[in-house]
Amino acid sequence: MIDFKNVSKVYDNGTKALSNVNIHIDKGEFVFVVGASGAGKSTFLKLIMREEVASSGSIVIKGYNLNEMKKKKIPYFRRNMGIVFQDFRLIPTMTVYDNVAFAMRVVGAREKDIRKRVPYVINIVGLSAKARNYPNELSGGEQQRVALARALANNADIIIADEPTGNVDPQMSLEIVELLTRLNEAGTTVIMVTHAHDLVKKFDKRVITLEGGEVVADGMIENGELPVQSAAHLNLEKKTMEEKYSSKEEQPKTEEKEEAVDEEFLDAIISDTDSYRIYIEQDNAKKDGEDQ
Repeated sequence: MIDFKNVSKVYDNGTKALSNVNIHIDKGEFVFVVGASGAGKSTFLKLIMREEVASSGSIVIKGYNLNEMKKKKIPYFRRNMGIVFQDFRLIPTMTVYDNVAFAMRVVGAREKDIRKRVPYVINIVGLSAKARNYPNELSGGEQQRVALARALANNADIIIADEPTGNVDPQMSLEIVELLTRLNEAGTTVIMVTHAHDLVKKFDKRVITLEGGEVVADGMIENGELPVQSAAHLNLEKKTMEEKYSSKEEQPKTEEKEEAVDEEFLDAIISDTDSYRIYIEQDNAKKDGEDQ
């Protein structure tokens, strides 16, 4: 489903974020990505979401070649993903229901489908009783659950969780990962970036460790310990890994009919918080003008 082959990323200012990264993630896997600040975790996610483009190497996700993807195709590609952020990014003037429904409306979903899907995903995250509440009436853990419900709204194949437990207490952190685990057991691919090694050790999942832009370990948790594997050993096995996964590449998707998509929202919601805030303010101003 996700293939990074010899991927490196160097920013315009000369910063080397990733170096010769080879990663394959199968459909239905749950993968933790760990590493210190500056290890390359954020760049790894940005490349997956096609917010950044690799300097060299190739990235193929669900048959899409991200290196060759045209800008107009990016919003449609991102519809395969549900993205959960550390800072929630909920719209404060909308209820829980409308925050989740908004994610469907921007991709042109029918109101009939919204009325059916939204209560379903709100129930999955255990917030049916809070559907009419506003974000400021919820705890941090509840707000993160709303963000997760929004990520699920369009039936995404892949959930990208960027430090989703960073702003909640330890017990809620555990519950959020358990919820992601249940979604994974239902077939959703989950990629979660986190600094919380103690939390990761509680789950029998695959862990990729980045250090200095390189993959220094990739394996399963064993006896509550993170996998330890040297970068040199990974380089020796690189060719074998490529051969192992080469037969698993998915065929490119056939051309689908394109529906109306609010590209500005989809760009803002995966970009920085200020871009998202500015989008929402502009959108609210536009609606106020229409109501007058």
